[in-house]
Amino acid sequence: MSAHPHGCTCFIIPPKMLRTLAEQTADASERDCLLDAAEISAHLRGQRSVAPVVLGITAGVRDEKSRHVYDAQSKSTLPGKLARGEGGKPVTDNAVNQAYDGAGATYDFYREVLQRHSIDGKGLRIDSTVHYQTRFNNAFWNGQQMVYGDGDGKLFLGFTGALDVIAHELTHGVTQYAVPGGLVYEDQSGALNESISDVFGCVAKQWTLKQNVEQADWLIGAGILAPSVGKALRSMADPGNQALTWSGDDQPKTMAGYLEHGDVHTNSGIPNHAFYAAAIALKGNAWDKAAPIWYKALGLLTPNATFADMARATAESAALLYGAGSPERRAVQAAWKLVGVT
Repeated sequence: MSAHPHGCTCFIIPPKMLRTLAEQTADASERDCLLDAAEISAHLRGQRSVAPVVLGITAGVRDEKSRHVYDAQSKSTLPGKLARGEGGKPVTDNAVNQAYDGAGATYDFYREVLQRHSIDGKGLRIDSTVHYQTRFNNAFWNGQQMVYGDGDGKLFLGFTGALDVIAHELTHGVTQYAVPGGLVYEDQSGALNESISDVFGCVAKQWTLKQNVEQADWLIGAGILAPSVGKALRSMADPGNQALTWSGDDQPKTMAGYLEHGDVHTNSGIPNHAFYAAAIALKGNAWDKAAPIWYKALGLLTPNATFADMARATAESAALLYGAGSPERRAVQAAWKLVGVT
């Protein structure tokens, strides 16, 4: 039994999106590629993840960042062949360097902005594997490490080039450790799990690019889709706006559109929009106030937390950080009211 029962295999591309695109394509090999990815994703989701401690990946507490990038060489065996270790010079393989740099930028964001030392808060080595299988249309955190497919080159253009995708997936690991017992990956707790990854993936990108709340695009996964598919996976500013994202984006932005037993990637639009609204109201940089409030809230959640629980936890965090009558707390409460949670 793993020490972290709710460490999940969490994918950036929802299987539902892969199936939708498969239905739309006239190319048989393309369809097979998409359906294979959906099936593999569903199979891997069903496997129980093993906490890193069980595997002996965590050997004591490290002081500095520690990254290892492996090459699966188009196979499924993890982690694969070591391609670049911490402090190693860039290699000729662009995906290896992007995975290495993205893991570093995510580590720096958590360390410098939120004073968190790696994924587990204790310096866990960040392992990543690139070139997983052939033309694999997904990237995922499997409870222990990052795994990246190359995409088929037609609909998905590779996953290591988008920092928000990398930070999103690594944040699934943070949630696994930061929320006592982790967040169950279904219903509202699952949608919160996805939303928390979108929040910190988005803010890590903004912090790296030094963009304030007005300059940021608030998109998740911009750049990993071919233009024929769309511009991004999701928008936090306007969930469900297909002109900003892709033609199958069905995210609700308020509880009026909430889908009972809906996909975790769909209902996450509601807490995503609450974070966006709070960050806009707080002005300036999302990493100055909004992100620390959301981060502090993680420790106040339970495995089956609902949106209402997250609303309470963020209001409480804002009170702890800025005071019970603070404008910060009022902004957070107003954001959850805006999306119809409170």
